[in-house]
Parts: sequence; structure tokens; C-alpha cells
Amino acid sequence: MAVVFEIKDGSEHLSSHSGLALVGALLEHTNLKKRLNAVDLLRCDEPEISHGDVVYAMLGLLSLGKSDFDAIEPFRADTFFSQAMGMEKCPSSSTLRQRFDLVQGAFDVLLKEESAGLISRMAPPITAVETPAGAFVPLDLDVSPFDNSKTKKEGVSRTYKGFDGYAPIFSYLGKEGYLVNLEFREGKQHCQENTPAFLEESIRYSKQVTNQKLLVRMDAGNDSLDNVKVCIKGEVDWIIKRNLRREDKHQWLELAKQEGASTSPRPGKTIWRGSTYRNVSGVEQPLRIVFEVTERMITSKGQLLAMPEIEVDSYWVSLDCPGYEAVLLYHDHGESEQFHSELKSDMDLERLPSKYFATNALVLLLGMIAYNILRICGQESIRVANGALEKMPAYRRKAERRRIKTVMQDLIYLACRIIRHSRKWLLSFGNFCPCAPLWRTIYERFTQPLAQGG
Repeated sequence: MAVVFEIKDGSEHLSSHSGLALVGALLEHTNLKKRLNAVDLLRCDEPEISHGDVVYAMLGLLSLGKSDFDAIEPFRADTFFSQAMGMEKCPSSSTLRQRFDLVQGAFDVLLKEESAGLISRMAPPITAVETPAGAFVPLDLDVSPFDNSKTKKEGVSRTYKGFDGYAPIFSYLGKEGYLVNLEFREGKQHCQENTPAFLEESIRYSKQVTNQKLLVRMDAGNDSLDNVKVCIKGEVDWIIKRNLRREDKHQWLELAKQEGASTSPRPGKTIWRGSTYRNVSGVEQPLRIVFEVTERMITSKGQLLAMPEIEVDSYWVSLDCPGYEAVLLYHDHGESEQFHSELKSDMDLERLPSKYFATNALVLLLGMIAYNILRICGQESIRVANGALEKMPAYRRKAERRRIKTVMQDLIYLACRIIRHSRKWLLSFGNFCPCAPLWRTIYERFTQPLAQGG
């Protein structure tokens, strides 16, 4: 029989989100607040609450998985929220909304630059993928529609997914999936529109983060010579899935039989893999195309086909590696769908809070910084555990990457007691807290000054 508890009010200062101290510690390694406060906004000459405090308040909310402006109200009386985030004053929901409406893109460049700088300085080493042509850090670009149906928000329109919303494009770096760039877009905007400029910007930010060779991966919606030219100019490699458009599949089958190597995984199914080269106007050297052509005479259920089914997948590839390896590298591009899911679900960023397009764009940019902060916390927890400094809780399996939701559960939403003693602020995690030793080790690392040039 369950115990019937009595409820009493206490005077202790408790917090259910001690992980905001980790968020604040990471933000201390940026120039974000200083640069934000130096921006002059129209009709906001001498704000009572600084731009830095307004932005940091929103970053705190986003790190807790709260994307609505009204979510700030319970935290205005919580001194720990302001202390952890390094804020002088905590703004109200109306101040958040009104200030964000005034920004109109004025913070975009500095937010992206500071985000890239934070990853470069504080993230554990970014994992590359090993290929026969060497090691490359993947840079995955992809559009992910945000469902904002049944709203009258500015910019909401029909997406290619068949619902009303937005269609932002994202670029993720490394197997960990750090978000180095994003562009907020109307739902009706085609995925290739303005993508060459976005790709060029993404490559620039990625090179600020890592000195390793980059491998750009894009799907068939971005099959454009303009993207290839940007990759050539940026001196990076690429795998871009081709859009067959009106190309004849039977001609591809004949080419595959002549130049490809065949395998037969089951009776009635044959796959040819190989590569060919094609001269393209505007590019000096012939471009390599890797192909995978499948012919089915019998379905997987044993049904004989009167006419063979032909399936063609082809890719623009710059790497000097076997075609099958290139195809497998492209398939790993699908992992970026998990990163989209973490942004939209774990951080609750799919349905954005404002009716104005520019304001929602700013919220999503701040979501990028919060996402990267949480990702750094998760990867640092793995690094600490692998280094045998502190063990992960037994219920957490060994992994290469921690999902954002897991980071929130283990590190951000960690209950603590705040104690003021001998002119010091102390956090107490209590007698039973399996993640406390790990949290403490990570916090000590984040609060250490960086080495010269770090």
C-alpha cells in the first residue's frame, strides 16, 4: 500500500533546473552579451533591461525546452534563474515579445558568429567519418518543414509536406550534429532558392569550428550546379544526390550493365554499382557520378513481374572512393532527421511563438545557440565518462551522442538546493543523485578559464 504523504510548505530555496548553471557557464566563454548590448535598435535607445539580459532570458527558457514568451513569468521571482544566466534583471513576457519585435534581423550575424565560436572553443573534438579517401567532417544541409497549421502567422504557407507552416534550412556539422547555420524561410519557398549563398555561409562558419576537411552532403532537392560551384570555390568535397528529372532509366540500366559491378542479393533482383564522368557547362573538369541501378524481375514477396522494375539512384561525388562507399556515406546524411526531431520535439521549437516572421526567425536563431549548448553538455558528459573521470548512471547506455532530451533529463532538470553561506553560493544535490558527480565534473570544466589562444 502506498504511503499517504502530508504536504507542508518549506522555506528552503530549491530549484528543479540546476543545469542552467551549465548554460550560464558556457555563455561566459562568449562575447555575446557585450556585442548584443552594443547594438542600437530603433525606438529602443536606453532600455531599462539590456539586450543581453533579454536574450539570455530566452536562452534560459529554450534550454529548458520552453519556447513561449509567457513561460518567463514563473522565473521572474526565481533568483537562481537570473544568477545562473548572469542576468541583472529578468524581463517580463511583454518585454521579451516587444524587444524581439524590434530586432528585425539586427542580431543575426553576431548570433551565428558567437555560436560557431562557442562550438570551436568549448565542444569536445568533432568526430569525422573515415573513408578510403581520408577523414572528413560531414556538413549536412537539409530543409525541415515546421507545422504551424491553423495559425495566421506571417510567412506561414503550404509546405512540400502538405501542411501549412515554415520551411527553414539547417546545416549540421560532424557526426554529433552541431548546428552551425540556419535560415528561416516561408513554407512555400523552394528548397534550392538562396541555398548557394546559405551553403557558402555554412562552409565559412564550419571552417571557424574545425580545420579538418569538410564533406558537404545534400539531397536531390538541391541538385544544382550552383551548389557544386560553391563547393569547388570553398575547397570542400561533396556528395549531392541527383534529381533524374527526365533522364531515361533504361539508358541508365544499359550504362550500369556496361560500366558497373553487379550483385544479386536475392533471386529476381540485381543491383549494379559503379561510376561515370560527365562534362558539365561551367565546370572545367568532368564531374564524377556514382550510380546504383536496381532491376527487379521478382518482388520481395515472390510475385513475377511482366515488366522489370528499374530504380536509379545517382550522386554527384567529388571523393576518390569506391561507389558503394559513397552511397553509404550519403545514407548517413539521413541522420540529420534526428537532429531536426530534437529541435522540433525535445526543444519544442516547431510551433513558434510570434505572429511576426522576423521575430520567429530570431527565436529560432536563439534556439540554435541553446541547441548547441545542450549538445556540448551531452558530448562533454560522454567525454568525461569515457575518460573514467566520472561514470555515467548505470541506466544510460554507452553512446556516441546524447539526445537533447536525455541531456535535459540528466543535467538540466537536476533538482538542487541553493544555499547562501559565508558569502558564497552553494548548490546541494542531496543524498541520492546519480548524475551529481558527472554534473560537478562538467561544471568545473566549463568554469575554468580557457588556455591562451583557446
